[in-house]
Amino acid sequence: MTPLSSSSSQSYVADPRNDTVEVYVDGAFYPRDAAKVSIFDSGFVLGDGVWEGLRLIDDKLLAIDDHMDRLYEGANAIQLEIGMDREALVGEIRRTLDHNGMTDGAHIRLMITRGRKSTVNQDPRFIIGNATIVIVAEYKQPNPELKAKGLKLMTSTIRCSTPDVFDLRLNSHSRLNFIQALIQAINMGADEALMLDDRGFVASCNSTNFFIFRGEELWTSTGAACFNGITRKKAIHLWREAGFTVRETDYTLAETYGADEAFVTGTLGGITPVSQIDGRRIGNGTPGPMTAKLTALYDAYLAG
Repeated sequence: MTPLSSSSSQSYVADPRNDTVEVYVDGAFYPRDAAKVSIFDSGFVLGDGVWEGLRLIDDKLLAIDDHMDRLYEGANAIQLEIGMDREALVGEIRRTLDHNGMTDGAHIRLMITRGRKSTVNQDPRFIIGNATIVIVAEYKQPNPELKAKGLKLMTSTIRCSTPDVFDLRLNSHSRLNFIQALIQAINMGADEALMLDDRGFVASCNSTNFFIFRGEELWTSTGAACFNGITRKKAIHLWREAGFTVRETDYTLAETYGADEAFVTGTLGGITPVSQIDGRRIGNGTPGPMTAKLTALYDAYLAG
């Protein structure tokens, strides 16, 4: 089986079993080509909703408590009433997996919008009915080829927003600025966009969190203008737990170009090395020993 979009940080190995999986929409299951929401749904109209991406490994929903914390915190921030408590929602995720006979190697996209509106507009007071809940479970394994060669990044002209503009801790459906940044990167022959904050410090990538190694020190942004990544938190914890230094700090592109190694983190890909940024090789241009060491720690966590 071949990877889909093999140069993307979100690439995965194609699996024919996905042709027959059924999608959960508001409590019922539909073939993937028949799963639909209304054109008046607030998620379709304006991206008004929150989401989570989860992994199923050996019948375990990875970091499920962390994902539910982030989901319900985001829903509360935008006053979106999900309509069921955490235990019930996790039960619906489990029901979706059981319905499709999934016990391992699955990626789940949980999407919740404010629901259907009486007309197409911005005002949430025009909602009629309850929140829309969609659960898409698919067989997905990260692309091993990408992990072997590393990603090529390009620094985008589009900046990550600060909390006074749009708080990236909110896992919102609204992603147009990140899509624009990714298009810039793709047009320049890169795989993903590296993005700066409003002051010019390194913040994040368009769909993943970003790290560098300088020696054995692991550097990442302060978190003020990057995604509230669950894999990001785990990488930080694992490196500190192993007795090494982690710096959550402001750092510049010049310091990034001079890094010994770099990588990104995300739910699907876990830890993915970066080999090149803005045409410059990072280290020797191949995945390095510190990234490999952290990857081994992360793999042990996944297997635990």
